[in-house]
Amino acid sequence: QVQLVESGGGLVQPGGSLRLSCAASRFPLDYYSVGWFRQAPGKEREGVSCISSSDGVTYYADSVKGRFTISRDNAKNTVYLQMNMLKPEDTAVYYCATVSSSCHLKGPLGQGTQVTVSS
Repeated sequence: QVQLVESGGGLVQPGGSLRLSCAASRFPLDYYSVGWFRQAPGKEREGVSCISSSDGVTYYADSVKGRFTISRDNAKNTVYLQMNMLKPEDTAVYYCATVSSSCHLKGPLGQGTQVTVSS
């Protein structure tokens, strides 16, 4: 299984931006489709975005469409989630993992990175 490591979370004011990183240390990440998930306290985990391995096709949940952008840098073996115009409801622990071609969770989630949007 491909274990990924998330980073880049933090505290940001509403309307601010953060960029999350998802890195693989021992596997070439460009062979895998990768997804971002989040879980807020008391809520179920939800899929946020994913990017395919083959053609870079992306998917976004309706709640983040137009604000978040997923991308990959194969040279750095990293997938990014650029989050703009953040809202308090984006507050959650964000995880990344390998996913199937239809963006369903496949690999183990990482340890997560906390994103808190608050004034």
